[in-house]
Amino acid sequence: MQYSSLEMMTIACSRRISNDDVVFCGTGLPMLAAMTAKYTHAPYCTVFFETGSIDPQFNEIPMTVADSRVMYRASHHGGLADAFAYMQNKFTGPKVVGILSGAQIDPYGNLNSTVIGDYRKPSVRLPGSGGACDVACFVGRTMIFMKHEQRRFVEELDYLTSPGWLRGDDSREEVGLPTGGPEFVITTLGVMAFEDSTKRMYVHRHFEATNLDDIQKHTGFEIDTSRSKVEPAPGEEELRILRQKVDPLRLILS
Repeated sequence: MQYSSLEMMTIACSRRISNDDVVFCGTGLPMLAAMTAKYTHAPYCTVFFETGSIDPQFNEIPMTVADSRVMYRASHHGGLADAFAYMQNKFTGPKVVGILSGAQIDPYGNLNSTVIGDYRKPSVRLPGSGGACDVACFVGRTMIFMKHEQRRFVEELDYLTSPGWLRGDDSREEVGLPTGGPEFVITTLGVMAFEDSTKRMYVHRHFEATNLDDIQKHTGFEIDTSRSKVEPAPGEEELRILRQKVDPLRLILS
């Protein structure tokens, strides 16, 4: 079956959401992944938004986290404070998976979404953290969407916006971050994961059209590709749900 890179990324992420997960969701691909998971294998996962809507029903895809469609038949309507309290609650927090993205990522999953170049005289000024730093610090685990390019996968960030595994090993715990850390990086070429001990990124799965040499070629640091396996292509039912139920107008997939 024919499918796009965006569809492959969305489905790869959705497969990594389970029934027990509480998904802190943004717009775009994170929302597509969460909705696809709910409509396929994880109907009981809870999706919530920083605007305070918790566990809505998705009759149509919302375009922003402030879209009124994120509130349709939700279990709770609150505000920003409610959402971030829910994210850090000792009962729900460890179950929360946050889905993030950025302009740059380093070998330990740290993200930059603030500036390219010197902070005081940047070549590009980016949107900044929003709530991403809070999510990266306090949720049980994170998944990250990235376009796989050398300029994005860098040895050292221009600016640290959202912490991943910091310098690797136990450095995250040493600075007082109690839980979490990135689990997967879903890119246009495959799925990256992190070593259990060193916390350095490696290639966990590559997409069927991806050559492993291309992953190294498009990564600005040395990355282990030796243990990678092929990520299964999207199934017919996964694509049907994504195309016909989640985003039938291709508002995001286009």
